[in-house]
Amino acid sequence: MDKVSTYLWDAAEHLETKEDMAAYLEAALEDGDPKLVVAALGDIARSKGMTNIARETGLGRESLYKSLSLEGNPEFATVLRVIQSLGIRLRATPM
Repeated sequence: MDKVSTYLWDAAEHLETKEDMAAYLEAALEDGDPKLVVAALGDIARSKGMTNIARETGLGRESLYKSLSLEGNPEFATVLRVIQSLGIRLRATPM
């Protein structure tokens, strides 16, 4: 039996455009799991640079890493500030 080589896959390394970021966040929102949405937002923020996001939002870099992880539970105001700094807009549509 041959050995199988694996490596960690990081979504943040593949989110290059605002369209990529918006599609990724949209897919997480469609799933409906709040933890997944927050983690996806964290991936997107890391792709842009957490230091830049922290500077633009006025929030601490370490607290952003913690808040925007699978274990995080950010305030909605934090989510909105991060989304705005990413240049993404949330929209509501009827189901």
